[in-house]
This record gives sequence, structure tokens and C-alpha cells, in this order.
Amino acid sequence: MIERILADLGEAEAEVAARTVAVEGLLRVSAPAAFGTRHLAGLVASFARAYPKVIIELGLNDRFVDLLEEGWDMAIRIGRLPDSALRARRLVPVRASLCASPAYLAAHGTPRRLADLGRHQALGYTLSPHTGVSHWSFGTDGEVKVPVNTVLRVNSGAMLVEAAAAGLGLVYAPRFLTASALADGRLVAISLDVPVMDLGAIHAITHPSRHPAAKTRAWIDHLARALPPLAADW
Repeated sequence: MIERILADLGEAEAEVAARTVAVEGLLRVSAPAAFGTRHLAGLVASFARAYPKVIIELGLNDRFVDLLEEGWDMAIRIGRLPDSALRARRLVPVRASLCASPAYLAAHGTPRRLADLGRHQALGYTLSPHTGVSHWSFGTDGEVKVPVNTVLRVNSGAMLVEAAAAGLGLVYAPRFLTASALADGRLVAISLDVPVMDLGAIHAITHPSRHPAAKTRAWIDHLARALPPLAADW
């Protein structure tokens, strides 16, 4: 009990200290490539205006980086997080969307049931177990697996969205990737007899054994304020 109290006091003191330290220095942030390219530029710009003494280094990559070994201050991760000792702050939920271009649907018809997907061309994301190259997961928890016929397999969600907008096939992707194409009519949302999977959320991840530095805390707080208004359109 005493040890736990002392640990809590130590953490509280560290938090107070972090809030009083100047927000400055190099901030190394790892983020998924497509999400970072589409949505982080504006957030980085507004953060830089608020904290001009911080230099941001962005590493855009869809692999899971090791924060400690690779020297990242924090990572943005999307989806359902596995059990881990890492600290995670949930920022905004992520919704999925099944889409195709108007031209594709005019040529091939619009699927209405899961059973219809087998006769359509699918675009698969090679890094996902749920929207990948051989089957897609539906139902809130992804409990329904449906075989798909992929005509394009890519490790870039942004590329899949553009290929779908060009009329190549169906894309099953997070709405933060498809929202723009849906808004301008290049893609059309498709509803089936089973709901799309709940993809989880966008999280800010930090190392468990280190209290985040002032620059890291400021950046995560900035994300927590700025992302929800953006996500309203997703």
C-alpha cells in the first residue's frame, strides 16, 4: 500500500513538473502513412504556431514501431489495440465504409447482401487482417468473414481509395480515407444486410516507463482537441 501511494505521488509530481517545463525541442512522431498524409499537415501547422520552439519529425509508416528502441516520443495508432504495456489515449473513433465509384456500380451492379460480394472485384489492403486480400470482416466485432476476389492488393489505403474512385472495384476502408471521395461523388457508400466492422479508434501511444515530456503532452492534447471536429466528417 505504501509503495503504491509513493508511486502515485511520484507520478503526480512528474505530471506537475511536465506541465511547467517549457514546450520545446525535437518531437519525434510515428504515424500511419495514409492518415498522416491526409490529415496531419494542418494539425502540425497549427501546433507549430502554438509552440514555435518545437521541431517535429514525422515518420509515416504503417508498421508498428518500437517507441523505445527507435527513439520515438509517441505514435499514432489506428484500430483495435492488442493488450500491451504501452500507454494509450483514445482520441476519436474510426468508422469503416464499403464504397465503389458510380461508374463501377453502373457496370457491375450494387451489392445488397454479403453473399453478393463474391461476384464483385475487390481491392485488398495487404496489411489488414479485416479488409485484406482474401476475406473481409463484417459485423460489429468482425465476426462474419466473407471471401473476396481481389484484383488489386496494395499496402497503401490511400492508393486503394484512388483505385476505387477510378472504377477498379470495391474498397472497404476507414472513412477518414474515403470521406473526401464520398463528399465529391467519386465514391458511393454501399450498405449491406450486415453492418460494417467497428474499426476501433485513433490512439496516441506513449512508452509506459517514461512520463511524457512537455512537448509530447502538448502534442497529444493538441490532437485531442483538433481531431474530433475533423472526425465529424468521417
